[in-house]
Amino acid sequence: MERETTVARKTRETEITIQLRLDGSGEAQIETGMPFFDHLLDSFARHGLFDLQVRAKGDLQVDQHHTVEDVGIVLGQALSRAIGDGAGLRRFGSARIPMADACVAVDLDLSNRPYLVYRVELARDWVADFDAALVEDFLYAFSSNGGIDLHVERSYGHNVTAIEAEDRTRVVLSLIKPVAYSTNIDGNNFTVTVEAPVSAIAGAVEPK
Repeated sequence: MERETTVARKTRETEITIQLRLDGSGEAQIETGMPFFDHLLDSFARHGLFDLQVRAKGDLQVDQHHTVEDVGIVLGQALSRAIGDGAGLRRFGSARIPMADACVAVDLDLSNRPYLVYRVELARDWVADFDAALVEDFLYAFSSNGGIDLHVERSYGHNVTAIEAEDRTRVVLSLIKPVAYSTNIDGNNFTVTVEAPVSAIAGAVEPK
């Protein structure tokens, strides 16, 4: 069973194409125009053993928000399409692993009931030339379009680079078990069956 897809999205601000193969080897080709964001997406593929190609052009001369958010939208849509009817999904996943002085916990459910709880405070907003505050917008777009109930919480630590790297690493490590195909699961394991495109699902974010 091939669980892979290609999704493209074009707006006035961005033009994005993403190819995703869930049962891959961790190969990645990423071009977003933002080196640190490229690094996060590359690590997403490498740690999850997903094959991922991202080609993103956006109005970076204005700001990074449109490109980061739209990559999250398209990546979420790609995940949802690659999963398909959800046959064999384990659904639930969690990860808590330290990096430098920081520790971030991630729990998720591939339920088709998208929700984001993001409790991560940063000592500063920028890592090199990347606006780290946009990670929350990326995860909101990703979870909303991927049908993921996603909870991310910083347990402790102040190193912004480590925290943002941990956000990405924990999310992908949390995804490995739920997207793993099991022949012991008969049919899909979703909470609800969504007939509308996942991109139309309304997400929610808990107020800070």
